[in-house]
Amino acid sequence: MAVKLVGKDIADVDVKDLLKKLTTAFADEWSAYYQYWLGAQIAKGVMRPAIVAELVQHAGEELAHAQMITDRIIQLGGVVKMLPSEWEKFAGCKYNAVKSESSKIILQENIKGEQCAIKFYNSLLNDVYGKDFVTANIISKILEDEVTHEQDLVMLLEDLENCCK
Repeated sequence: MAVKLVGKDIADVDVKDLLKKLTTAFADEWSAYYQYWLGAQIAKGVMRPAIVAELVQHAGEELAHAQMITDRIIQLGGVVKMLPSEWEKFAGCKYNAVKSESSKIILQENIKGEQCAIKFYNSLLNDVYGKDFVTANIISKILEDEVTHEQDLVMLLEDLENCCK
């Protein structure tokens, strides 16, 4: 006898629409992970050790976000997009290809990515708040991290600009 799962039934939202948005979030988190990871590998310039350490930390947190979103997609009965070639189609915050090895430019590109993520997650949180507490808790945690990432990167960029005038 099959047991019916009720975990997805408690979400008072259009689950199909939510799964589309979570798929977007999944694609964005993988893009963010890769952008941070690659930036940490190639960054050059003044303050490189501090910048690389921050990028590595953020990469790990973006990967953790992807895991949280993956878990929620599965809980809601969705299918995770497994091919990286599919992620570009679903991404909302398109991958900001690293254009330079300059730490300053890498920081600027990652700040843009975080700002896009903050807008996306804030909107998604407004969609599910009070309707799907499980997803709202996940998105709230991710949004908190993204705001912290933006602040960390802006402060590093300001330090970099102030030290090297």
